[in-house]
Amino acid sequence: MGVGILFFALAFMGAWAVAAGALVYALVTLVRVWPEEWMRSHGHPAARLLVPAPAYLRFDVALAVTALAADLWLVSTAIVLGADGVFTEGWMGHPGMMDPTGQGYQAAVVSALRTTAWWTFGIAVLGRCWITAGVQVCLLPLAAWWIGTFDTYYT
Repeated sequence: MGVGILFFALAFMGAWAVAAGALVYALVTLVRVWPEEWMRSHGHPAARLLVPAPAYLRFDVALAVTALAADLWLVSTAIVLGADGVFTEGWMGHPGMMDPTGQGYQAAVVSALRTTAWWTFGIAVLGRCWITAGVQVCLLPLAAWWIGTFDTYYT
């Protein structure tokens, strides 16, 4: 087993717990900063809308870490499940032919990652969580592209 697949296997097993812990931390941060100002009180109205107050920025950073851990778990899940006979990458090993029902697996994973990226990006933008939106729009589409480049038994 290669080092890369070992990393993704460990992330598959543990990133969900890190994401859950980060989500709890983000919620605690939200509760702690709730009484503070969410928008700046001075400056141009557009700048007040776009540049969050320091309290809201702390929540955004905590939410971005949560999103990063959840994205790592999602990508690791796709890779680990695909390593069992769909993908033929050298760093994964060659487990052998899989049932032909796995032919659409790679396309479904790429579509799911892209859809997840744009939905979570849109929600983060609506919530003015700019750092979280940046994480989502950068990480998941690149992961979808990367998984889309894998060789499979069916191509």
